[in-house]
Amino acid sequence: MKQRLIQQARHTVPSRLPALSGRQATAIGKLTLRLILGLSLTLSGMAVHCGAHAGASTTAGSSASQNSVLLEQLSSSELRERIAAGSTTVIVPVGGTEQSGPYLALGKHNVRAQYLAQQIALKLGHTIVAPVIAYVPEGEIKPPSGHMRFSGTISIPEATFEALLDATARSLRQHGFRDVIFIGDHGGYQKNLSKVAQQFNRSWAADDSCRAYALLDYYQASQTGYVADLKSRGYSEAEIGLHAGLADTALMLAVDKTMVRSDAMAHQPKPGPADGVQGDPRRASAELGQLGLQRIIDASVSRLHTYLTERAARATSTSSHRN
Repeated sequence: MKQRLIQQARHTVPSRLPALSGRQATAIGKLTLRLILGLSLTLSGMAVHCGAHAGASTTAGSSASQNSVLLEQLSSSELRERIAAGSTTVIVPVGGTEQSGPYLALGKHNVRAQYLAQQIALKLGHTIVAPVIAYVPEGEIKPPSGHMRFSGTISIPEATFEALLDATARSLRQHGFRDVIFIGDHGGYQKNLSKVAQQFNRSWAADDSCRAYALLDYYQASQTGYVADLKSRGYSEAEIGLHAGLADTALMLAVDKTMVRSDAMAHQPKPGPADGVQGDPRRASAELGQLGLQRIIDASVSRLHTYLTERAARATSTSSHRN
């Protein structure tokens, strides 16, 4: 290889340049060879470095996914191992794709439900979080009613919604989960969550290996204790609001501020019912939202501990009677 490069350097001479002596051609050939070898070593080093960096990133990503409580981030075998190791409780977060006025993004419920489900799962332990159900009843489509009167809202019939919840619970039961928890971030379908949980439990009454629960405490905490906290700080009920007002907006700021159009909200007039808003969001803050998040997490975990403790006691009692 070295000899070939030297020979090429000796014989490849631009036609318009003066002829080189043998010594000059040899020197150029050796220089060319050193440059090629140096470039080769540099590229090899870069490849090794990049490969090691990519490997480290892959390992870190793999480790992060294995530590996640989100079902979507686990592989099938990882989930199977989690269930076998005792993670037999699963939370099904239910959100919704609906308008929340000019200052809150349409996915408000979905982002919030997933975040809170994760926090509840981590605090409860041995719990997995299923994908968020983002399609829920939001009113008639044509003629539009409820939130369907505003752009971006997606609505499905109640029967379809209930069938979706039921199939979700049955799927999770099939894979070995023993407790399926529905949490809903929107008030309109709380009754549907309860109905489906009751139907599921009746249909599997002869086989108590899996139970479904509608965790109504999750939503109620945002409507009672959280509202009381805000009132104690001087905010009026009218300002706190029922939809996209101060309470709703503060919760979203505490979870993900990118979902709130804060700049526009600070410079635009107070929105009203014609804008899809019931309340006044303009004084909302992440600090106020943290009060609500803590209320929701604490109330949810407390109720779930009660559910699961009672279930374990029933299982022990049934086993004793059989023996």
